[in-house]
Amino acid sequence: MTAVMPLLGGAPTRRTVWDGPVIDVDVHANAPLARELFPFLSRQWVDWCLERNWQVPPGVATHYPPNSPRTCRPEWRPDDGRAPASDLSLLREHVLDPWEVDHAIVNCYYGIDSIRQPDWHNAMASAVNDWLIATYLDQDPRLRASMILPARDPEAMLAELRRVGDHPGFVQVLLPVRTDALWGRRMFFPVFEAMSERGLVAGLHYGGTADGVPSTTGYPSYFVEEYAAEWQAFGAQLVSMLAEGLFQAVPELRVASLEGGFQWLPAWGWRMNKDWKGLRREVPWLSEPPFDTLRDHLRLSTAPTDATSERVLAASIAWLGREDLLMFATDYPHTHDDDLAQLLGAMPTSMRAATMAGNAREWYRL
Repeated sequence: MTAVMPLLGGAPTRRTVWDGPVIDVDVHANAPLARELFPFLSRQWVDWCLERNWQVPPGVATHYPPNSPRTCRPEWRPDDGRAPASDLSLLREHVLDPWEVDHAIVNCYYGIDSIRQPDWHNAMASAVNDWLIATYLDQDPRLRASMILPARDPEAMLAELRRVGDHPGFVQVLLPVRTDALWGRRMFFPVFEAMSERGLVAGLHYGGTADGVPSTTGYPSYFVEEYAAEWQAFGAQLVSMLAEGLFQAVPELRVASLEGGFQWLPAWGWRMNKDWKGLRREVPWLSEPPFDTLRDHLRLSTAPTDATSERVLAASIAWLGREDLLMFATDYPHTHDDDLAQLLGAMPTSMRAATMAGNAREWYRL
């Protein structure tokens, strides 16, 4: 079919700007109420939820305030009382059909990491994975998904990878970018080895709950502060992975940065390379500039692009240093001031097809 949906940023219809294949690497599925997960939970945890009148982990509303304009674009907010992105029919109506996608990767940030009781935390992670399989992966062949892991428990992470990590619909593991411990810490090496053995991408994604404050110096006063500064968590996680030697320990590991933007990466990479030149004795396993290593192991979603002008955007893309690092994403249903026409216009012609589908097809083995 010919798409009639307006592009992000109010641009013309999809095919007037891009008529090639599309793979969307970040669309969201929300389980707004606990009862939707009851069929996938044992009686113990159903009773646990009911006795506490517990509906959803607190982490979800922290990162996606339900009525915030940032949480859902107006045209994607249902007018029949359903929560945004809470139903496969909505995903089909809003993204899969109008964008004519070959594949879309479903990410469910359910805030498992904000559940402190360890056994409940682990059970809810498994329930979300089974819910994704039953309500999304089994219902539409265009879909792939990120599995959820109980991020506070490395042993439980491994157990969940063994349980459902070989399901053909799962192509990625969703790793919240804000954590108690940096993902590069060596206690997580076996988890990343298990991901790599199963061909799963490690997907660093916006969100997460940590015991510490969400900045290096204290709590922000406003949501806009926290949201705008989130890229710092992405940078910290990537530095950790590099400095701890994760990519030497798991050389086939593929990482995706999702809903974190990409224009910060060149300046970050320049600074990392600069500091490495003076401090490389501390990390002798980094035998080449860190940004070079990272380019071999990292891909980034295009959303949010947050471009100010095509000239600045073009410079940011050029400074990435390679044409295979970006992967298209709508970040459905979230609101970003992204304009696909501007993004494609700012990049070399040779890069456009790879960004819209080719890079994702290769990275996720689609």
